Amino acid sequence: MTIIPCEQNAKLREQIESFAETLKTEAHRLGDHGLDEAEFYNSGLFRGAVERIRGQFSATMREKRQFVSHILNFMTDGGYISDWASAGENNRHDYSVRLNSGKIAAIELKGCLDGNNTNIFERPPHANEFVLWSVCTNPGADPRHNAWSGIHTRLSAEIISRSQRVDGLIIWDMVCGTIGRPCPKVLANEGRLNEVGPYRLPPPCIYLFPATIPAPRNNPNPKAQSLDAVELLSAFHACFGGQADEINLVDFDVENRGVDMLRTTRVSRGGLVVQESGATAIRRT
Repeated sequence: MTIIPCEQNAKLREQIESFAETLKTEAHRLGDHGLDEAEFYNSGLFRGAVERIRGQFSATMREKRQFVSHILNFMTDGGYISDWASAGENNRHDYSVRLNSGKIAAIELKGCLDGNNTNIFERPPHANEFVLWSVCTNPGADPRHNAWSGIHTRLSAEIISRSQRVDGLIIWDMVCGTIGRPCPKVLANEGRLNEVGPYRLPPPCIYLFPATIPAPRNNPNPKAQSLDAVELLSAFHACFGGQADEINLVDFDVENRGVDMLRTTRVSRGGLVVQESGATAIRRT
């Protein structure tokens, strides 16, 4: 068992690496730039084009927002949530969801969790629940590396050092269940796939965090909340056919050791610990 059931498609990764090498050595043959091989690579044209494409992929949010819109509309139509709205550019979160109980949940949309953007979030004061949602559109990304990097390396440090309560995390996007990221939840049972607009999706991966902020003296070992305690995540779980043994519980242990504050992150699923860190110092610049 691992921190997330799916894994990187090794064959696709090899193909990506092979094509990248071919592109680096054969790019000068493409286009009508009029440069010979040496001039092409010395001019900066290739590097500039690569950086431009990379920036375009990183900057665009349209595809991600379309995906989220389909999901939240599907949940609204099914009666799992009452309503939702985009929070707008002036807010530090992306979506506001009115739950069936009348409570408000805020959603902050993130990418693959392995970048510095994961550290940037602020729980809205009006939110009864605050959830991060990782939408990683890169089929070549390693989901296991990214999940651990996000939860332990980045989120745990932010939660503890900035006292930012995060109720949970969803890792789920349009690549889930495709050839780029096969999902064990549906490999043996395609009946678990959910038809949502243009997507065929497995149930989401859900991670529950503690309801309180870890603190060495007053709260050194907070445990993850139950699924019932976080209404938004419970709605996702019920709407898309999740099973009880697929829910991930994230616990933290914190302690002071000399001048350092150390935290241990532990992820459990189905009653078993699937990944645990050592005691790691919080380093923030």
